[in-house]
Amino acid sequence: MNLVIVESPTKAKTITKFLKNSYKVESSFGHIRDLPKRDMGVDVENNFEPKYVIPLKSKKTVTNLKKLAAKADKVILASDEDREGEAIAWHLAIALGLDKKQEKIERIAFHEITESAIKEALANPRQIDMKLVNAQQARRILDRLVGYKLSPFLWKKVVKGLSAGRVQSVAVRLVVEREREIQKFNPEEYWSVDAALLTQNQETFTARLNKINDKVIDKLFIKNKEQSDNILSELKGAEYVVSEVKKREAKKNPPKPFTTSSLQQAANRLLGFSAKQTMMLAQQLYEGIDIAGEGHVGLITYMRTDSLNLSDKFLVEAKDYLNQTLGEKYSLKIARKFKTKSKGAQEAHEAIRPTEASRTPEKLKNSLNNNQYKLYKLIWQRAIASQMPEAIVSATEIDIDAKKDNQSKYQFRATGQIIVFDGYLNIYPEKSKDIELPNVKEAENLNLDKIISDQHFTKPPARYSDAGLVKALERYGIGRPSTYAPTIATIETRNYVTRDEGKRLMPTEIAFTVNDLLVAHFPAIVDYEFTAKMEDDLDEVAGGSKEWQPVIKEFYEPFNANLEAKYKEINKEDIVPEEKTEEICEKCGSPMIIKTGRYGKFLACSNFPECRNIKSIGADGKAKPEEKSEKIKELEDKYKDEVCAKCGAPMIVKIGRFGPFLACSNYPKCKTIKGIDDGSNSTGIKCPVCGEGEIVAKRSRRGIFYACNRYPDCKTSFSSKPTGDKCPDCGALLIEGKIEGEVRCSAKGCKYKT
Repeated sequence: MNLVIVESPTKAKTITKFLKNSYKVESSFGHIRDLPKRDMGVDVENNFEPKYVIPLKSKKTVTNLKKLAAKADKVILASDEDREGEAIAWHLAIALGLDKKQEKIERIAFHEITESAIKEALANPRQIDMKLVNAQQARRILDRLVGYKLSPFLWKKVVKGLSAGRVQSVAVRLVVEREREIQKFNPEEYWSVDAALLTQNQETFTARLNKINDKVIDKLFIKNKEQSDNILSELKGAEYVVSEVKKREAKKNPPKPFTTSSLQQAANRLLGFSAKQTMMLAQQLYEGIDIAGEGHVGLITYMRTDSLNLSDKFLVEAKDYLNQTLGEKYSLKIARKFKTKSKGAQEAHEAIRPTEASRTPEKLKNSLNNNQYKLYKLIWQRAIASQMPEAIVSATEIDIDAKKDNQSKYQFRATGQIIVFDGYLNIYPEKSKDIELPNVKEAENLNLDKIISDQHFTKPPARYSDAGLVKALERYGIGRPSTYAPTIATIETRNYVTRDEGKRLMPTEIAFTVNDLLVAHFPAIVDYEFTAKMEDDLDEVAGGSKEWQPVIKEFYEPFNANLEAKYKEINKEDIVPEEKTEEICEKCGSPMIIKTGRYGKFLACSNFPECRNIKSIGADGKAKPEEKSEKIKELEDKYKDEVCAKCGAPMIVKIGRFGPFLACSNYPKCKTIKGIDDGSNSTGIKCPVCGEGEIVAKRSRRGIFYACNRYPDCKTSFSSKPTGDKCPDCGALLIEGKIEGEVRCSAKGCKYKT
């Protein structure tokens, strides 16, 4: 028996379908060895030797895999083909005690989970590539050194709970600097002048003022209403004559197939998906989805890549599909191939594409949830479109002189375009609008319908969207395909950015403070060029031209020396000074002061820790008035006679991060609290076990879950929100899945899922 180990149970399920009885496919459930959580785990005195441990959650998996490996003829390590996957394979070999039994280990890699790819990989095994392993180790250790050394510094000198990271801090700097550009921006007034014109056949079109005295004017040339009115005055009584008509055909080239970066940008721009959401969905499509009549099928190639290459197999399939469905004019005689320009491209050997060109999105619609379908469609369209002819566009320019007293001081221009041949746009439509202009001839007289003068103002640069930040990180050479989505998710989770109403990234108050501190005192950590050079060094480690320890040493020694100096040099009061206010604490009569916390500024009693009174702060530096909603007023009336079970003091209604609750008025001497069911947690679903209670939303340290409100008499609970419907296979309640639109059975043994 040969044991095949992959990192994901879904991936294992897909591969099992292709391998016969002589193979057993198991999952490691991700990394089974890592640096310890509670200490740094890097011996800086011993050439940065890492101390790896097997986490508690992985111990059972390792024990099981060891037993299976002992019985196996061969252990085939089949984790992903990038640095992370190579490291997983290496850690598995050591954890299973196989590092000294090299003859028993085989390493295989593939970029798609199809029968042909798996069999080809099995026929061509190799050894674990220690160059890739060392590049991943170096990144992990670098990030651990920065995080474990710099984060405590921020706790001591700024606020507890903060974190810093080698890539995350640079991403925060980008967001902060963009926000400062917006804050400093002064809108500039400008005006446009358009002429609505009619041909002799009464066809209408609009032309914009383009030249004055034969000089092309830019957008900001007309600066105010006075200038605009002066132009309108001079145009009174003018005759409008066509001076020139230019027509040309232009080609629109199809887009390149997706890399990780371009997929995240397109999915954010076109589908509204965050980078994290895009990668989660792409992982599902790569590892396999249950397809009616086919079983578990891998639908796309590996999704962490900066390669633009497409396999010869796919190029042939794409051509055949296009010939059969759209005809030969929509396919290429010679396949189009793209060269990767990405700096340090190394993650995988192909662009992101469907595993089969003929597997159209419509064929899969009933097997995918809504978001999976949208992303698969985008990937399929882009890959197929890359092998289609250019679109041909007919562009027209009409120049019109405004003649007055035989002079042509002002010239207007109308531009239009129509698609002559849609080419790749037939499959991959883009937001382009046909603007058809009437047929006119040179020297033709036109009639003026009206002159339109409009006021405009220049706009500040937009905040970064996920797509914009990924593009900026890629442009500066910061991070690699596998790091973009986690970086954005990290700075959001750690409260360095929030989302504005347009889902764009907006820095928090603490982000400005931390960024300014790092820029001033740890410039290398947030320097774009330095961070990019570090990525290049890691690429050289992966390529075998550099050893990983010297790369870390070169960074760590000056970083650590600077850190030790800054501990002595910087005072917390200089970074986040406390500010006096005229506010008086209503609990103890002491003055209130403004402090800075992880979530920004707030009012706190100066008599801390004897008095722990705190308040939200308004823009004017004063306590925000407590605005009570009708619901809170109702709750206060409802619980006005409630007393504390421990000390007998009145209970009062408070509002926490999870909604209203009852707290003892004798706080901080008595810290009794009690939950309030205000109706917002109700699902309206009767408990299927006891038949008396109702399933309601509850909260724990791990997040929201759903349980019977008769607890502890009834201990029925669900990890996700029940839908109220019953499973057609076993009759248990159906619950919402992890992916939007997905529904699955709540019973552990039942595999029903939609």
